[in-house]
Amino acid sequence: MTDYGHDLQFGTFLTPDAAAPERVLELASLAEVAGLDLVTVQDHPYQARFLDVFALLATVLARTSSLRVAPNVANLPLRPPFVLAKTVASLDLLSRGRIELGLGAGAFWDAIVAAGGERRTPREAVDALEEAIEIVRGAWDTGQRSLRVAGEHYRASGVHPGPAPAHPVEIWVGAIGPRMLALTGRLGDGWLPSMAYVPPETLNERNDRIDEAATAA
Repeated sequence: MTDYGHDLQFGTFLTPDAAAPERVLELASLAEVAGLDLVTVQDHPYQARFLDVFALLATVLARTSSLRVAPNVANLPLRPPFVLAKTVASLDLLSRGRIELGLGAGAFWDAIVAAGGERRTPREAVDALEEAIEIVRGAWDTGQRSLRVAGEHYRASGVHPGPAPAHPVEIWVGAIGPRMLALTGRLGDGWLPSMAYVPPETLNERNDRIDEAATAA
């Protein structure tokens, strides 16, 4: 695998168990005490057993001082991208730059529809993610007076960007298939593979696809 010259960072993936919220917070605090760099949390708003990811991450940030956090990954079909961008920027400002954004195209479509979201084909989901990334990045760019994106799935029609986050928030994409890997290379700052869908023996080949898309962009 290519050496990109980045420092190695280590983290944990917490289950946002609504039946044991204090235990979840204790595990996050323990991660900081143990010297881990990052806590990530899955985002399934339709799951009755789970805490809301951003409420949990905000509380983790308030109870820690150096730990970085990220949704892994934010459920885009149920979180409009402009509002999502404002939430992340606000948490970044409040925590002095300790949040990154994990973002995916969506899954579990029956549950998403049951919660009021829109069912999308795989192609539509990838197209919607690309539009969403443009809106999220535009929402953080306070150098422009207004944000306009005329997408098929997401639109911004002259809304004022802001606030800007405290640091350049990275967008890490949860990607499996070829189009998503290519999108990660073109538009993402990092890749969030899941071992359940991306076995270790496939990492090099998929990472090469991301690199190829990044260098061609």
